[in-house]
Amino acid sequence: MVAGAHFLALLSPGPDFFLIARGALAHGWRRASGICLGIALANGLFIALALTGTSLLRPGGALWLVLQWGGSAYLAWLGWQLLRAPAAAHRDLPMPGWHTALPRWSAGLRMGLASGLLNPKNALFYASLFALLGDAATGVRWFYGAWMFTAVLAWDLAVAVAIGHPRVVARFTRQVPRIERATGVILLLLALGVVLIR
Repeated sequence: MVAGAHFLALLSPGPDFFLIARGALAHGWRRASGICLGIALANGLFIALALTGTSLLRPGGALWLVLQWGGSAYLAWLGWQLLRAPAAAHRDLPMPGWHTALPRWSAGLRMGLASGLLNPKNALFYASLFALLGDAATGVRWFYGAWMFTAVLAWDLAVAVAIGHPRVVARFTRQVPRIERATGVILLLLALGVVLIR
């Protein structure tokens, strides 16, 4: 049940999915793999916090509000940068806020890490999943944690490889400006949604 709930959550597209898709289309899956690892590391931190019983994130708490508003501001900033991105339709479009023609892998890692860490829903999701395990043995809980980290990384890499495949990229390269605008709007709406979480 826990594994199934986690997998279904992976299938639902959120800000992480749109960042990976945009990165893979604009720069190929190898560059987007940095975003994937950053997202997985952020999830891994929340998994570790849930496993160790740390409940610093409670709705309405100070840390929750910092993450909620920080995450909303970050998503809104990314969305705005994508809406303002140049309309040049070629593969090596710069990622928003990056000043090199082809961003470094480490820049994608930082972007993925920020996206994952500034999403308070990740923390609550893992806390509630591990609550379902009840009094399971410590080894079993850590096994689930390792599986979840691996599943996040594997799924995100699979998405990046599928979207960043040369045939897919060749087909959608001319559409990158439209995809950027659509992603920008989606990220702005997600930012608004984060603000409205009660």
